[in-house]
Amino acid sequence: MAAHLTNFEIYGGEPGQLVEFYAALFGWRIEKTPGIDYWRIEVGADAPALATGGLTHPPGFGSHGWLPFVQVSSCADALATAERLGGTVLKERTAVPRVAWHGVIADPAGNRFLVWEPDPTAFPPPEPD
Repeated sequence: MAAHLTNFEIYGGEPGQLVEFYAALFGWRIEKTPGIDYWRIEVGADAPALATGGLTHPPGFGSHGWLPFVQVSSCADALATAERLGGTVLKERTAVPRVAWHGVIADPAGNRFLVWEPDPTAFPPPEPD
């Protein structure tokens, strides 16, 4: 059976409090569904399908389960904005050599996700002597 990812949900004890965080951080349009405690997230009509993934050992910041990746135009800006909005940076901006920059954020409810900035020139800074 072939399968592909189609949706995602973000969880929190007070999900309505996460609306401003994600709307401000990623520009997502988020609206409450009438009559139920559910908010629909529209990431954009031109958003690429969730088509790739990976399988690896758990990262050092204690994540279990799945870690969603969100592509951004600037990893550094996303990390700074997330902190300003009440999120926590779990992994600072790090290079995947010649591929991208990435960092890991926890939203105010503790949900973890990775921000990904493609960059074929990304390279870690030299180690100090």
